[in-house]
Amino acid sequence: MPDDIPVATPISKEPTVSRTPPAGRLFPCASCGARLEFDPASRGLTCPYCGFARPIERGTPDEVPERDYLAFFDREEAAGRAIPGRSREVRCTGCGANVLLEDKVATETCPFCLTHLENDSAEATHAMIAPESLLPFAIPLREAREAFATWLHSLWFKPTGFKKLANLGQLTGIYVPHWTYDAMTVTFYDGERGDNYTDVVYYRDNNGNRQSRTVIRTRWYRVSGEVRHFFDDVLICGSQSLPLDLLDRAGDWPLTKLEPFRPEFLGGFKTERYSVELKAGYQLAKQVMQPQIDDLVRRDIGGDHQRVHEQGTKFSAITFKPLLLPVWIAVYRYHKRTYQIVVNGATGRVAGKRPWSIWKLTLLSVAILAAAIALGVLIVQIAGR
Repeated sequence: MPDDIPVATPISKEPTVSRTPPAGRLFPCASCGARLEFDPASRGLTCPYCGFARPIERGTPDEVPERDYLAFFDREEAAGRAIPGRSREVRCTGCGANVLLEDKVATETCPFCLTHLENDSAEATHAMIAPESLLPFAIPLREAREAFATWLHSLWFKPTGFKKLANLGQLTGIYVPHWTYDAMTVTFYDGERGDNYTDVVYYRDNNGNRQSRTVIRTRWYRVSGEVRHFFDDVLICGSQSLPLDLLDRAGDWPLTKLEPFRPEFLGGFKTERYSVELKAGYQLAKQVMQPQIDDLVRRDIGGDHQRVHEQGTKFSAITFKPLLLPVWIAVYRYHKRTYQIVVNGATGRVAGKRPWSIWKLTLLSVAILAAAIALGVLIVQIAGR
């Protein structure tokens, strides 16, 4: 290069943004470009390949809105919308669950029954009432596996080789849709209160002698009144893919730690759409409230016994929240039957279905029978001496 030709000075330019990504879209890793996933341990988005991490700002329950139930259906938002980053859904041919697939993910397995899911057969996500809050996963996969292993070890009379069948690597993280309902209730009732008292009864025995005994009698009074009670966060599962008894046994859910919904929390986890709609969920919530209302009425009547002849409840100030709760699920098959184990993704509590070893139960029954026979023989020998 001739000495008289000047060397051009490099020009440094700021990045040009021609178009911003849609709200809620997960960014690729700034270091290697891979898809980021939510990591419960660090509570942030992390890259599973290079370790890049980006924290997620912590929200508070005060930021989670309570929606007016009756007014909601008059709004445009009642028509529903899709969750950002989950624009496709596929119905599982094995168990019927509607799984929301992450964009750009080609294949998945159903977290409820392990059926293979193809994104090619998925449809555009139908409009739904999108979740507005969630409990982020707080239990990492490693801790979920440890809780699972502890649960397996605690089982009595499990089939030989059961641990091999329940493959710990099959734990899948999924956000299960739920509703919560609040309501102010006013219950009017009409009934009777029974107060016990003692009375002395005289009678004659077989020899004609006069005897007495004390008996308990009940004096009844007519009672009417009303009780008022506010129900807060009555939790209703919006999924029909998991047995409700498993979710109940895996609770309790720390709903005071709810955070506003952010699509970043879903990174690397599966999500199911609501199969129990808002109105149906409210009817289920009323069924959950009713036993407590009945108990409040009886306590208000008081006394030792209560009779309720009429009772009616008015519900007001009804609000709801659509939310997601974190669950680790293990699915395994034994003798052509499918079993599910649930690990609470917020607390680590485990609940599950399990097979029983008929052979071990039979041996136990034989051992108990033999011990009973031996004890009987011993008693007879001692009595004969």
